[in-house]
Amino acid sequence: MTVARRYLMTSAEDTGDLAQRIGTLLNPGDTLLLDGPVGAGKTHFARSLIQSLLHVVEDVPSPTFTLVQTYDTRSGEVWHADLYRLTAPDEVIELGLTEAFEDAICLVEWPDRLGDLVPPGALHLSFTVADENSRQIDAAGPDRWADLPKGTALD
Repeated sequence: MTVARRYLMTSAEDTGDLAQRIGTLLNPGDTLLLDGPVGAGKTHFARSLIQSLLHVVEDVPSPTFTLVQTYDTRSGEVWHADLYRLTAPDEVIELGLTEAFEDAICLVEWPDRLGDLVPPGALHLSFTVADENSRQIDAAGPDRWADLPKGTALD
């Protein structure tokens, strides 16, 4: 991984703004891996990003129970997956997610459930709770992500 940035978010609006800015960079075949504890802002980030790409604003529910929600957007099909309840990488294949990695924009919460199925060009976003209102998001990925919004460079 060659691109690494840190973002300090002091409000939910900051997180939503960053999600929208990253959303402008996405193309079919791109995958964002959203990692972090419950309540760290992963779903809020994904919801904000998806809503910014929709033709018409609609409700974007968490896929906690459905596992995957799909959306037709200006940038192509978006898959939002929450893998928390999965127990083995084989279940990821059954969902069709590995095929979606090839031709859809994929946002994956709980990416540790992917095992060896992580797409090589994915952008890893690690969410950390700093305090009740603040979050830290560390982004890391290959050179394809060089146009990420400026943040603090991580060495």
